[in-house]
Amino acid sequence: MSTSTFSPPRPITCTPSRAARELGLKRSEFDLAVELAHIRTVPDEGGGGARRVERAEIDRLRAQGDFPESLSERVRVVGTAEGAALMQIPAGRFTRLARLGLLVPAKWYLNRYRAVVWLYLAEDLRNFTLDPRNAHLLKGRTPETLRGQLEAGVDLRARNWRGRQLGFLLRRAEDPWARAGAVAAFLPPIEIADVVKNPYERAYLNRFRPMPPGRGAAGSPAAHLAERITTAQDADEIDWLRGELAHSVEEARSDVPAPRPDMRRAAPTVRATARPIPPLARTVTRAAESRELQEHPVVRVPGPHGEPVLGTPESTGEPMAGASGPKAERVVGACAPDGEQAAPAPGRDYESALGAQEGDDGPVFGAPWPDGAASGRASERHRAPLVRQARPPARRDRRSEQDPAPANRGLRGWLRRRSPRTTRI
Repeated sequence: MSTSTFSPPRPITCTPSRAARELGLKRSEFDLAVELAHIRTVPDEGGGGARRVERAEIDRLRAQGDFPESLSERVRVVGTAEGAALMQIPAGRFTRLARLGLLVPAKWYLNRYRAVVWLYLAEDLRNFTLDPRNAHLLKGRTPETLRGQLEAGVDLRARNWRGRQLGFLLRRAEDPWARAGAVAAFLPPIEIADVVKNPYERAYLNRFRPMPPGRGAAGSPAAHLAERITTAQDADEIDWLRGELAHSVEEARSDVPAPRPDMRRAAPTVRATARPIPPLARTVTRAAESRELQEHPVVRVPGPHGEPVLGTPESTGEPMAGASGPKAERVVGACAPDGEQAAPAPGRDYESALGAQEGDDGPVFGAPWPDGAASGRASERHRAPLVRQARPPARRDRRSEQDPAPANRGLRGWLRRRSPRTTRI
């Protein structure tokens, strides 16, 4: 058994632009020839929905005896005036036949005045003229039934073009979803959503919807006019397209289901539970300050003018905090700088000492944490601000009021120096 694998040789292909040049056609004529199945194309191996033309197909067309006139004549399109001259009828009769749906347009475009210009295949017009069943339509009076439809405003040119374009798209489709997309190309989005209710199938179907020709800038008058031409307007046409779309989607669904995203359930995230904040504990600093306050207390005694004056128990004769006896019930103050209130030292009547302060400012930093009812009040106001006594404003003049100004300064001194002094005898 051979270890190597041999693949068949790939056919030589070329792009549509190059094929149009080799066949002597314009690009618009080449596209119309592809839609009419006069030129066969193959899908591009690179993907993307592009088409290519095999070299063998180009050689087959070039081998024809009357090439390139025969191919160019089969894709030739004419307007209203040229078509009427080709059929040897007036332009008005040609327009009436086209409005009645007897002449099917192959292409259309908007001119500079945003008027729709319909183009017809010259080969179709010749065939219509040569058919003996249409002789009474080319000459003589128009039948009464057709005249009534024209008076009612019937215009089937856009509908006939949509039907012809749908045939082109269905001929090019290669799988069920592409055929369903070709049918959906002529329905409004609301009708598609009503027929195809599954959002995944609808999104997959939109990938196969071809873009209709003649689209202008979004929101422009040309775009609105092109939308009216390329979208079904009549109720019977919409119902027929809805039925075809439902049948095509059902067939495509049974053949290849529409892809769906993977339903992967994400693992639940573990969130940290909130924990209550523990109450503030007594620190070592507070205990050390309380111990220092007990060892070196300072008491407050009234001064000569009634203001509190700080002093030691030895100088004032007050007992120290924590001493036994009835004298231990005196309030002892903490050391404080000049002009500040002193914090009371811990004692047995700590709550009464707190209530005796002005304004009941609460516990002061440096005192032990109270217990009982006082602790509730102390938790609300942890620290009481120290109040400094107001000092009298300092004089800007540094000289004292008793020191007279020197006599040798100023204008008076200058005059004294200039004037001669009398000598006293």
